[in-house]
Amino acid sequence: MTQSSDKNPVAIITGASSGIGMGVARRLGLDGAAVAINYHSHPEPAEDLAREIRDAGGRAITVGADVSSEEDVARLFDATIQAFDRVDILVANSGAQKDAAIADMTLDQWRAVIDLDLTGQFLCCREAVRRFRQQDASQAPFRAKGAIVSMTSVHDAIPWAGHINYASAKGGARMFVETLAQEVAGEHIRVNAVAPGAIRTPINKDVWGEEESLKKLLELIPYGRIGEPEDVAAAVAWLVSDAADYVTGTTLYVDGGMMLYPGFRDNG
Repeated sequence: MTQSSDKNPVAIITGASSGIGMGVARRLGLDGAAVAINYHSHPEPAEDLAREIRDAGGRAITVGADVSSEEDVARLFDATIQAFDRVDILVANSGAQKDAAIADMTLDQWRAVIDLDLTGQFLCCREAVRRFRQQDASQAPFRAKGAIVSMTSVHDAIPWAGHINYASAKGGARMFVETLAQEVAGEHIRVNAVAPGAIRTPINKDVWGEEESLKKLLELIPYGRIGEPEDVAAAVAWLVSDAADYVTGTTLYVDGGMMLYPGFRDNG
């Protein structure tokens, strides 16, 4: 992580007790950022990660919060600032899937995903902008006044039958990021998205956990392998650093080429 001063940034990573969020929190924490590791209902993995970062000489806390709750989001930021005096980075990663064909999808399934994957992004990003504005920009550890990375998905652009709530939330999150970036760029607040493709995480183990299903999945990935949380974490670490200071309003796809629509390779 490239810094422009001797101070290290403070980062909040939501949904960081497993999968991609855990990989991002580990990478930023071991790179030198002070990290607030957010979890919803399983504190033990978050606490284990915080201990790992502290044992390596870093700074880390854990904060339980539901990012679809205004009160919980405010408390998450309050706890981070109480521990580390400021916040410089938000990685809005929390998300969920409640899959069903549209005729079978309940309103609760629709709302659960929209509330977490889209409204949660709004609440966390709104709070981050508010806190960035309250801080002395001259004390920021990098050139920007603050940096936000929203975790979206290749399904912000690729339709996904049977997952209409998820695809709608991710598509909305992409436009949310671009609009927010346009709104706050003049304040030197950078807002970008990382859109993972197929990543080896617990949420999709049914896809990569068996040889036949993995083989079928790899047909959609031109690069020929499934991604790892570390692949996504490396992209986030770059986006929040001074190396990416001239980058805002961009979605970085970390997908092994899935967005290249490999089904068309032999149809030219």
